[in-house]
Amino acid sequence: MKPTAVTLTLLFIPSLAAAENWPRFRGPTGQGVSSETNLPLKWSATENIVWKTPIPGEGWSSPVVWEKHIFLTATRDKGTSCHVLCVERDAGAILWDKEVFRQETYPIRPKNSFATPTPVTDGEHVYAVFGAGGIVALRLDGTIAWTNRDYPFHSLHGLGASPILYKDRLVMPFDGSADPRKGEDKDLGFQKPWDRGFVVGLDKTTGKEVWKTMRGPSRLAHGTPIIIRVQDRDVVVSNGGNVVQGFDPLTGEKLWTVQSFGEGVTPSPVFADGLVIACSGFGKPTLRAIRPDGTGDVTATHIAWEQTRALSMIPTVVAVQGHLYSITDKGIAACLETKTGTVRWEERLTGAFAASPVHADGRVYLLSEAGETTVIEPNPSEMKVLSRNALGENCQASMAVSQARLFIRTKEHLWCIGTAKKGE
Repeated sequence: MKPTAVTLTLLFIPSLAAAENWPRFRGPTGQGVSSETNLPLKWSATENIVWKTPIPGEGWSSPVVWEKHIFLTATRDKGTSCHVLCVERDAGAILWDKEVFRQETYPIRPKNSFATPTPVTDGEHVYAVFGAGGIVALRLDGTIAWTNRDYPFHSLHGLGASPILYKDRLVMPFDGSADPRKGEDKDLGFQKPWDRGFVVGLDKTTGKEVWKTMRGPSRLAHGTPIIIRVQDRDVVVSNGGNVVQGFDPLTGEKLWTVQSFGEGVTPSPVFADGLVIACSGFGKPTLRAIRPDGTGDVTATHIAWEQTRALSMIPTVVAVQGHLYSITDKGIAACLETKTGTVRWEERLTGAFAASPVHADGRVYLLSEAGETTVIEPNPSEMKVLSRNALGENCQASMAVSQARLFIRTKEHLWCIGTAKKGE
């Protein structure tokens, strides 16, 4: 296995044994970091395109890759018909397209979808979550192993978080808001904190609940958890609205909490240089670095630094050799020092951004909503643009990296980008 470009103290993800796989949202560690090399630097809608496959339905889940399989989700019939798809990696053929269940929809923000959570795979099953809270596990041949409909979900934003795997646990946060259709105050969980947000751990073999831990007073959020290693133990770090929290991944015990005021929290946490980096949501947006070795409410004692400049409110930051590289939804790229939060530079790029940056092959890839990827050098002294690459289709999903290929989901297609077949 090739060493990653970022030194992380967390690494207990079994999938790291095969660095060419991209098995979950933001890759093997959930950090947006790949060990792949020989990746393309330049492409267009016609140049260095290995294949381009139409994807039926709607959805903004990011692709995940395991060996020769690519998995993603979509819905049809105005969000009610939930599908998991498997695409063959080398040629782009759709191997199977399975309707797993039907769901009741509700009004959500127009930029979201009912198939936004990215699936996760362990190479034996693929696990997916849909906008109304339904969960499914499928075998690699597309047959359903189990479904779980025990966590009906509503949020005025829709569901944006993705599930992760830890040993035999499937971990998923549900940070929603009240449902006005049921006569509930629409501001509960949105403008007003409530006590219904939770994180759940399921037995990945059966889909049965092993633990469910309530957050306490919190609001809606979309961050995907990560697993980190702290003092010889593994910790699930999950950020909800108003809180960043650490949990025992096997039992669900809440280990620590940091108050982080804000709703609509979208960026996922990142772990670098011994610090959890997390951005709060709307209301009082702040980027925080947290020491994750506390117990209980450690807001007063374990915040290493706070920063209100260069805030990425939708894409998640990526950590590279002591620095954080970010892109805001408005197109402001920035570099910050991981240990201090000091802003080294800020530069404007063209367009809006929803996808999270990826670090691979000594570069940082920034994918815009217009489908243009700006490739920059991870340089703390200045922003150095290496290339700009346009596909010409709307994109909000984050890219996947596997076996010298980039995989980008746009509104209509899944694209495989590469300079040559591996081994040529």
